[in-house]
Amino acid sequence: MSSLLYSQKLAPYVFVLPFIISFSVFFAYPVISAFIMSFQEIVPGSTKFIGIENYKELWNPTFLKAIKNSAIYTALSLLLLIPIPLVLAVFLNSKVMMFKNFFRSTLFIPALTSVVVAGTIFRLAFGELEGSLMNTLITSFGLDKQRWLGERWLGMMTLLILACWRWMGINMLYFMAGLQNISKEVYESAEIDGANIWNKFANITVPLLKPITVYVFTISIYGGFAMFTESYMLWNGNRSPKDIGLTIVGYLYRSGWEQNNLGIGAAVGIVLLAITMIITFVQLNLFGLFKKEE
Repeated sequence: MSSLLYSQKLAPYVFVLPFIISFSVFFAYPVISAFIMSFQEIVPGSTKFIGIENYKELWNPTFLKAIKNSAIYTALSLLLLIPIPLVLAVFLNSKVMMFKNFFRSTLFIPALTSVVVAGTIFRLAFGELEGSLMNTLITSFGLDKQRWLGERWLGMMTLLILACWRWMGINMLYFMAGLQNISKEVYESAEIDGANIWNKFANITVPLLKPITVYVFTISIYGGFAMFTESYMLWNGNRSPKDIGLTIVGYLYRSGWEQNNLGIGAAVGIVLLAITMIITFVQLNLFGLFKKEE
């Protein structure tokens, strides 16, 4: 027993055991169960294997529209939630920036707000009535009121505004943490060589922040495709006009819970997992994370 307690060969396995247990219970087992369920017809009290019928049933215009909506939302959110937080982080890390702590706190506060509360507030602010905040604002400039949540691209824009409002501060903090690890001597050496602000940003800041950028990019891809609560709260349910706010997870919720078809819901979950894994793998490959260091 004494030799086991002080065994150097056994110690690494003991330390990684909590991760292996939690990974197996909370990730591997649910994924395997969902994969098996996706080939079953599940009704209360009985299940039976039906092959790939659930996957065949997913080939319909509604699910394809959900995939399209999620892909567009993810792509547009990446265009906003990567460069803008990076620039804000650079500004807040600058020596000449005043009230740094105030702006850091202000930009991070939305992340502490419940998505349910935020979605409800945005639904009221972007309502169709003339008295709603956004319609009041645009009509004061002589423009016509808009059906913000009734038109496809206006609804998508509202989702993106909500995403930026909520996640901008978190991504900014990631980049600020990376900026703190860049030595000041590197910038000072560049200034001695005559580098201007843009040269330092393009040739020092961006390359050295590559690991942080890859991480933010990866979690943003997953967050974009897994988005559901924001859409659900904006349209006060999972039934937006002409499914303009329907996402992949929204379709999973509709099929698995609203229609009590857990087999279809499991198939949607496996498809979502496959999409995110493929996109993440391609993205990491493009960033060169699978190349051997020289």
